[in-house]
Amino acid sequence: MPDILVTIKDGIGVVTLNRAEMFNAVKLSMWRELADIFSNLAHDDAIRAIVLTGAGANFCVGADVTEFKVIRENREQSTAYEVSVDACSAAIANVPKPVISAISGYCLGGGCHLALACDFRFADTTAMLGIPSAKLSIVYGVKSVQRLLAIVGIANAKRMLYSAERYSAGHAWGMGLVDEVSDDAVGAAMDFAGKLAQNAPLSIAGAKFMLNGLSLGEGALDVTAAQRLIDRAADSDDFREGRRAFSERRAPQFRGR
Repeated sequence: MPDILVTIKDGIGVVTLNRAEMFNAVKLSMWRELADIFSNLAHDDAIRAIVLTGAGANFCVGADVTEFKVIRENREQSTAYEVSVDACSAAIANVPKPVISAISGYCLGGGCHLALACDFRFADTTAMLGIPSAKLSIVYGVKSVQRLLAIVGIANAKRMLYSAERYSAGHAWGMGLVDEVSDDAVGAAMDFAGKLAQNAPLSIAGAKFMLNGLSLGEGALDVTAAQRLIDRAADSDDFREGRRAFSERRAPQFRGR
């Protein structure tokens, strides 16, 4: 069985971590494969939104620590490993489409890393989220710390990283780490993805690019690139379709161009 499954339903791509027997722990090869998968989905015009989830009862327990004695034994190996991890999170964050993580059970360490790179985090009542790096003498990567800070604020980010505690879905929702809690995280994520998929792709791509850049602090946003996205939408067929649909009081049919 493949470690990662990709399916498409009604314009929504579903990426599933598929190591249920290992609580969906992510191997180095999987970090690299995920980067390729999300990069490909980014360029697939048939995909309007993406849901990231895990097989079985858990989203992702984190990186596969059993590999570390071979692939992360020293500083050089750790640096190379983090390059692959950051490339994965960048590929997820940079997809110009909504990405929603659907979280059940464990979402720890590297699992949180994946969830933080998504636009939204939907959890069910079994979810337990945390970053146990302080129990492994690992310093969480810069990009993930930036995303954590932007999402939960400095006090909660410090508490999570210093304490290595696990948080229930309700507690995580109160911190802002989780956006919605329901009995069925995947179902809720798919419903939300379906709603977003009906909106203008160029509008979402532009908003996502700007919000991601602005959230990471001064100088992170490429203003020139942001203006290109604004101009592209202003010149698009979708903009004209949106105006027509508004005046005709009907649902617009957007095509991403």
